[in-house]
Amino acid sequence: MQKLRQLRHAVTRIVLFGALAAVVACGPIIRDHGYVPTDDDLARLEVGRDTRDSVAAVVGRPSAAGLLNDEGWYYVQSRWRQYGPTAPREIDRQLVAISFTPDGVVRNIERFTLEDGNVVPLSRRVTETNIRGVSVIGQLLGNLGVFNPGQFLDTQP
Repeated sequence: MQKLRQLRHAVTRIVLFGALAAVVACGPIIRDHGYVPTDDDLARLEVGRDTRDSVAAVVGRPSAAGLLNDEGWYYVQSRWRQYGPTAPREIDRQLVAISFTPDGVVRNIERFTLEDGNVVPLSRRVTETNIRGVSVIGQLLGNLGVFNPGQFLDTQP
């Protein structure tokens, strides 16, 4: 009788420990990526007066800038949440855009959030190989007769 009671207690502990482990494992994992200046830092900037250099000194340089003409600096921060084995989901995104005049003076400062965003379809550009109908093995075997050992001999004294 005593052994049966001990066995029940052991099984109960194992079940409770397994349930506790399952609950803890399903807790959310939160990850933050990127950097966005705070509202206090942005309040120190003055539109029409500050330049790229003064913005860099106050809030730092961004991780992204205008690609074609450097008319803007973009600071992006994202927060992702993941439960257990599910795919991570973006729960928050902040984007601060500081645009500049051609002279490098701050023209505008804007803040956008995930709710302001629109889905933008990106065009996929794939460079196709110019080798058609030839497998990797065919390419390797095709190069066997091209080898010339004389190329590796040093004929100069």
